[in-house]
Amino acid sequence: MKAPFRWSRFAPAVAAVVAGAVLGAVGLAIGVPWLAWIGFAGAVVAAAAAAFLLLFAERRRHKVKEGELVAQATFLDSLVESMGTIAQTREAAEILEQTRREAERIFRARAQMLPPGEKPKAAPAERSVLFPLRVHGEEIASLRLTRNRPFDRGDVVRATVLADFAARAAENARLLAEAKVREADRARLSEQLVTAEQDERRRLALFLHDGPVQSMAGIGLMLDAAIGSIDSERLDDARRVLASALERHRETIRSLRDLSFNIEPVVLRDQGFAAAVRAYADQIGLSNQIQVDLDLDAAGGLAEKAQIGLYQIIREAVSQAIRRGPPTRISIRVAPLDGEIATEIADDGTGERRRRSFEAIDERARTLNGRMTVGAGANGGTAVRVVLPRYAAEGES
Repeated sequence: MKAPFRWSRFAPAVAAVVAGAVLGAVGLAIGVPWLAWIGFAGAVVAAAAAAFLLLFAERRRHKVKEGELVAQATFLDSLVESMGTIAQTREAAEILEQTRREAERIFRARAQMLPPGEKPKAAPAERSVLFPLRVHGEEIASLRLTRNRPFDRGDVVRATVLADFAARAAENARLLAEAKVREADRARLSEQLVTAEQDERRRLALFLHDGPVQSMAGIGLMLDAAIGSIDSERLDDARRVLASALERHRETIRSLRDLSFNIEPVVLRDQGFAAAVRAYADQIGLSNQIQVDLDLDAAGGLAEKAQIGLYQIIREAVSQAIRRGPPTRISIRVAPLDGEIATEIADDGTGERRRRSFEAIDERARTLNGRMTVGAGANGGTAVRVVLPRYAAEGES
């Protein structure tokens, strides 16, 4: 704050100079030299005294001003240091607490960090000030400073700067924490995807080895036997062996066709999810004498990846229901649930309590960023529910 210059301090000296000059002039006018000499000498002495007082006052004022500038520079250095300390903090809550401590230190006041919207108790306006911390126009907290001496305009400006900096630092920390969570989720989902792909390859290899490969090996042996019978002219035996080999060959082709359909049915690619599930339900219903109820109205907007994943989940859940004990009725329902998409496969067969039986379904659900729950069906049996967030179910494919 600038120190005012006070001319009233020099009024006596100025009056003495004027009086000496007037006395000297009077002495000259009446022809009294000594009186004139005393008057002018007094004026000179008074002027010298006034000049000395002026120099002393200016020097003192400059020292006061220099001290104020040094104090302001020290305060600004402390403010910058406080901002550096706040910027080094990584958590949003810790940033707000560090801001409160730094405000107490640099303003020598009692500081409180109030939740957004909370109003402090009444206090003298000049001794208690409130600084809201806003991010994109939304208040995240408020910094309240209270002390015995009033806050001047400079204190208010500096505290506002500190509050704005703290708000930006807290927002940056929050965004960084969210980015870390998203990155961790992305890494986890990538690992789950790789694991699911490896498990799928393993299941496919086991199926081919234990099914079609063994059948083809048996067909080869049967053909060898048929050739041997022909060479021995045992045509009836050769005809019987060839008929068995032909039947086994047809069964192998049928199993390979089913495998191709189950991996990615043509109808799923050409006609969509609902048509593929209906075709699968018809196949299962006819071959196992099971009534399959469908409710697929909410499946129209599913993304391609969600359609493929949910189709495989439905196929796995239905296959497990048939293996546990043939049910008489299975319901497959896809419906919205609190802004998400829920798929439920329920049966009335034998209940399943072993969690490990559903690990494959759980893996597929997690690769779609969804979650799986298993419970009892409405008519006994088992109900498998997979819930996908809307952004995952209806995102870009």
